[in-house]
Amino acid sequence: METWDATEKRAAEDDGTPAGRRGSRRPRLTGPWPARPPGGTRPNSAGTVGTVGMAGVARMVRMVRLVRMVPTGAVARVPGMVRAAGLVRVAGVLALAAMTAAQIATGLRPHDLRLTTVVVVLLAVSALAFAAAAYGPGRAAGAFAAAVAAGFAAEWAGTRTGLPFGDYRYTDALWPRPGGVPLIVALAWGGMGLAAHAVARRVAPRGRLIPILAGALALTAWDLFLDPQMLRLGLWVWAEPGPYRGVPLGNFAGWLLVSLLVMTLVDRLTGRTDGGRAGATGLVALYTVMAAMETVGFAVVFRPPDPFVAAAGGLAMGTFALLAWGRAWRR
Repeated sequence: METWDATEKRAAEDDGTPAGRRGSRRPRLTGPWPARPPGGTRPNSAGTVGTVGMAGVARMVRMVRLVRMVPTGAVARVPGMVRAAGLVRVAGVLALAAMTAAQIATGLRPHDLRLTTVVVVLLAVSALAFAAAAYGPGRAAGAFAAAVAAGFAAEWAGTRTGLPFGDYRYTDALWPRPGGVPLIVALAWGGMGLAAHAVARRVAPRGRLIPILAGALALTAWDLFLDPQMLRLGLWVWAEPGPYRGVPLGNFAGWLLVSLLVMTLVDRLTGRTDGGRAGATGLVALYTVMAAMETVGFAVVFRPPDPFVAAAGGLAMGTFALLAWGRAWRR
């Protein structure tokens, strides 16, 4: 006569799955099975009659045990999906490394605008890859597209109406320029929008308004570097130069407003995750690398150096980066 342990072991050999460990939760069925009555049926432990074989019962018990082990709300990932997520993260790391190398090259050849385009494209690729690993390809693509669209719309309106950034125009240095807005500018909104959102969700993992505001501030902090650098390269010009290295202060108010919109869209489309996933860590690393490279660039690489911009941008972006990593280390 076959015991429950023998049945479970035989079922595991049939379907190639490991048998349950002793002491794990399972129905306390011990001893031999009752003899099979005529007609091919077998009474179960409740005294009713069933037709399920011993191997099938053992498989079902193991399935129930596995389901109980999965946390509430978690998604069971098959090995193929896990491998795919790992490959996507590797792609993000490679794109980030290439972006860093391209940024070093721009410091050595600052007027080669092709390198600027390469940096922005690699930024977008790295951010999209890390976001896909963190939130899934569909959510990542939707959030990236929404951020790109919001940034493009704001730039399109800004060059025509002066709102929300102020009165400025793009030169002919960057292309393609659909609607008069360089495409790489919209891609930059998407890439850094995802990175700033991940930083904000790491800093403030709970709630809705605080992470959105934190993300908007983190994204606006980047413009403390971006505008002075792009003015140096002659990529756009202001009708009335402002006090911050030629940038009007109203520009930063416009950046904050558009960044709030971008963070709202990204937060809703990514499902408001807390930033603790591996892909989200990659996005935080992307933000940190951008902060470090821009700080070093303005401090010692660009000619002439600009310690003031290096300090202002480095302090602003560096604060958010340190808060994000500090939260990760405390987990």
